[in-house]
Amino acid sequence: MTQESRGKTLGAAIDGVITALEGLEASAQVTAIRAACEHLKISMPGGLPQSTAGSTSEVGTQPQQPPSPLPADIRTLKDTKNPSTSLEMACLVAYYLQDVAPAPERKDHVTVDDLDKYFKQAQFRLPRAIDQLPFNVKNAGYFDSAGSGAFKLNPVGYNLVVHSLPRNAQKSREHRTNRKSTVKRGAQHRKQA
Repeated sequence: MTQESRGKTLGAAIDGVITALEGLEASAQVTAIRAACEHLKISMPGGLPQSTAGSTSEVGTQPQQPPSPLPADIRTLKDTKNPSTSLEMACLVAYYLQDVAPAPERKDHVTVDDLDKYFKQAQFRLPRAIDQLPFNVKNAGYFDSAGSGAFKLNPVGYNLVVHSLPRNAQKSREHRTNRKSTVKRGAQHRKQA
């Protein structure tokens, strides 16, 4: 161990790893982390699949890459799925807690406190009335009530996160345009009545 490495703090080491990985694609980031763990002879952190022994069959061939795992933190998941509304982000938080978060954080429901915490961790803009958000998500059809101020992601919300996000730019623009025209038609209809 060199004098320089002994003086490094944990925070500085984390910053160095993040800086080194920032410009890479997600699959390359996972490969780099896996290789570093193998080099240092440490077990793989949760969320990263172990590489398979003997994954190269001949000299000169590339090792087989396992499918990219889900991001192990909410900010990376948010950047991957790119939610555009607080409703989509609330669904993403519920999905993260249910299926992606490290084991100590996992749970099958979400509360206002969870939404506040994970919106901040993901650096997603907080809605004005975050206390009302889970009710709005429930009314939109993505959450079911789980009692005592808790909500569960239902199959519609799950499908939104897993199969509809990220929305491509064209579909997202069309969705917003269609929604605006529907709202305008509804307002015009109410005025005529």
